[in-house]
Amino acid sequence: MSAKAGLFSLDGELLCEAKFKTKKCDGVECTVSSLVELAKSLAEQANVDFSKVVAVGMGVPGVVNSEDGIVLRWTNFGWNDAPVAKLFSEFSGKPTYIANDANVAALGEAKFGATKKYQSSILLTIGTGIGGGIVFDGKLIEGFKSAGAELGHITIREGNDGLTCACGRKGCYEKYASATALIRQTRHAMVEDLDSALWQVADGKIENVDGRTAFIAARSGDETAKKVIDQFVGYLSEGIADFVNILRPEAIVLGGGIANEGETLFEPLRKAVDARTYIAMDIVPLKIVGAKLGSKAGIYGAFTIARDKIKE
Repeated sequence: MSAKAGLFSLDGELLCEAKFKTKKCDGVECTVSSLVELAKSLAEQANVDFSKVVAVGMGVPGVVNSEDGIVLRWTNFGWNDAPVAKLFSEFSGKPTYIANDANVAALGEAKFGATKKYQSSILLTIGTGIGGGIVFDGKLIEGFKSAGAELGHITIREGNDGLTCACGRKGCYEKYASATALIRQTRHAMVEDLDSALWQVADGKIENVDGRTAFIAARSGDETAKKVIDQFVGYLSEGIADFVNILRPEAIVLGGGIANEGETLFEPLRKAVDARTYIAMDIVPLKIVGAKLGSKAGIYGAFTIARDKIKE
């Protein structure tokens, strides 16, 4: 895995950025120490004295208690109750504030990206799973101990027929509406229709299927691919409609590679969401748009967390 870092001026100008590879075997203290060195090298690269850095914000994977600065659990690296903010502060001498990486990305888009003109928005990142974050009145909605906003784990297919998620439940949203799910759905359709243009797009190899395959074939007029997209949009819209019915944000912003499909995705998605929400969009408007910051959303969000904290 890799970490991305950015150095900002207090008015939000990104002065410099860099990447650093992290390893599970390094452990918490070693990883944090390496990140401190990354921060110092970034300041040096930007010709900024590190002593003038006011504060540090971080987006960290896993269940993150942002109030206490502790990573309660990060399964991929085996971290439990890791005092990341405290360690970074001790090693760097800077006040440090952390939050879940998906939440931080949502805040970045809300403050500097696709939804900066809205007071309330929800970011959904469509990738291996479904992540995201909720921003209302310019603030993250994280839940108790920051353990909420697990948007990929609402249930859209209840009962034994639901697909089993990595979390152990059946029928989770991300099992149907993630990029991984779309790839599985596309491959299934290819097996069912050996004459589909999906095979040409994938160069005749089912293992070549990715999140774009069905969209490319659908644009060529392939009916099987269109059915795959229609089904996927239906799944995606079910979760979005649930979020809208509960929270009614001004905007939904989609991130991840699939969002790059533009109106091929967004036009039918808006119609499907509108058909499923309790209050129609012509009564209470809802924008559904693509993310703008890409991989930089996290560093913009981390900056926002640190800036807001030092202003308190």
